[in-house]
Amino acid sequence: MRGPSAWWKIARLSLAGWCGFAGAYMPAPAAASSDECVIALRDIGPDAPAAANAKVPDTPDALGLSGDAQDPAASPAAAPAVQLQGNFFERFFQAYKYDWRGTPPSFGNAPNRRGFPTPVTNPPFPFADWPYGGAPDIGAPWTQSSPLMQAVWSGKHGDWWLKSGIQIYGWLNFGANVSTSNNKSLGKYTNYPEAYAEVSNSVQPDQEVLYIERQPDTVQTDHFDWGFRLTNLYGIDYRFTTAKGYFSNQLLGKNLEYGYDPVMAYVDLYWGQVTDGLNIRIGRYISIADIEAQLAPNNYTYSHSILYTVDCYTQTGINGTLKLDDHWLLQAGLSAGCETAPWNTRDAKATLDLGIEYTWNNGLDAIYPVLNALNDQKYAYNNLNSFYLTWYHKFASHPSLHLATEAWYMWEKDVPNVDNASAAPLLEVGANGAHCKLTTQLTCYAPEYAVVNYVEKQLDGKNYISIRNEFVDDLVGQRTGFKTRYSEHLLGWGHWIGTTLLFRPEVRFERAYDAPAYDNGTKKNQFTVAGDVLYFF
Repeated sequence: MRGPSAWWKIARLSLAGWCGFAGAYMPAPAAASSDECVIALRDIGPDAPAAANAKVPDTPDALGLSGDAQDPAASPAAAPAVQLQGNFFERFFQAYKYDWRGTPPSFGNAPNRRGFPTPVTNPPFPFADWPYGGAPDIGAPWTQSSPLMQAVWSGKHGDWWLKSGIQIYGWLNFGANVSTSNNKSLGKYTNYPEAYAEVSNSVQPDQEVLYIERQPDTVQTDHFDWGFRLTNLYGIDYRFTTAKGYFSNQLLGKNLEYGYDPVMAYVDLYWGQVTDGLNIRIGRYISIADIEAQLAPNNYTYSHSILYTVDCYTQTGINGTLKLDDHWLLQAGLSAGCETAPWNTRDAKATLDLGIEYTWNNGLDAIYPVLNALNDQKYAYNNLNSFYLTWYHKFASHPSLHLATEAWYMWEKDVPNVDNASAAPLLEVGANGAHCKLTTQLTCYAPEYAVVNYVEKQLDGKNYISIRNEFVDDLVGQRTGFKTRYSEHLLGWGHWIGTTLLFRPEVRFERAYDAPAYDNGTKKNQFTVAGDVLYFF
């Protein structure tokens, strides 16, 4: 009888044959070369090194969107390419069938990426590279491939769309929660400052999103390229993304429950021949820092940390990103401030941002200090001045685990005192005042600080676990409306069906230590069971 080592040798020979097939017929980057594949087989079996056997089973990255909004709406080829047949709707639904089977169609090979290997995979995680804002992921190919575009590419004018690089895609996102906060006599947003599940014990259309986009080719290093993005969002989440001057009367004037927001509208100008790549972004874009982002697919979990809920969301201006080499990336920009359009003359202020990202340990670590906004610091509509520090780390010895940690300090000056009636005329709709130290003060300085940590565990190519812990001190209550310290603790699970359906159930407990902030200001503690579903098209 053959021993275990003999059986492993036979298995390796069989797999080596498959590696040769994959290297010959699978499109990059989904398929490794046959040489790489055979080398990888040395780490399989009982006689392989212990560290190799401890690895999570390799799962190819989904062909998701690179950069500051990586939308996992596509998958790599796992078998010989299939072809979509029939009319547009037949091809559209066939794309889902093949995606759920793990055999999506192929529409050409993506160029090899520049720089370090991706630290994580997408799916199951919302990104493959450690994210930074204000630019596409320089050096990474854009391999977005949604069912909608697959149906278009397989049609009569498919070649034109492929050559143009323009894509139309999006998702539908619905969420639900059950909460211990249920006193709606004073208003329906009883879960706040939890977000986006702010309406307790309900099912909500969180965000229904349509992208129109072209990304520049940032893999090449010898010529100019360009891109653009228009992001259209409708749903209850517009209540958090609204910037004053962009259809903002829906919220600030009419207080509509659901609304529309063009969350991003910008152009990218990219010069590959400048160092390792220079990108200039002009328009409305996601503020450059943060682990989390407004768009649902860019987050580990359904609900957001309190830290992010009261953060700067978007800025309108110009932002430059210069990649010096595989380690260093520099950013600088000038905007009208947080959540305001330049033509909103009451609130717009010339606002500077500066960022540096340093990546090391073969891409497993990245640290990202950012001065996200600095201007005259005076009270205006969401005029946050802020400094952020973000650190990502993947454990080489336990590659199924990684950490994402962020700390920030934010402030405004001359914030009206809500405890002084004489300050009421100074308040602006949608911009909280502060609980100043003395009731006699007309205005005061309003700072807050916070730290959040994610522990992420990959179970397999379709499943992951999220553990989030955070602490927030809203020192004078200007961000949340309550002068209190908070802690929040979450356990979540992400589960994919193919790369076009994502389920994210979670349980969450939070506490306001110094004042009752939950259930319309009547409770200090809150427990929620929540979850959402994302359907990509």
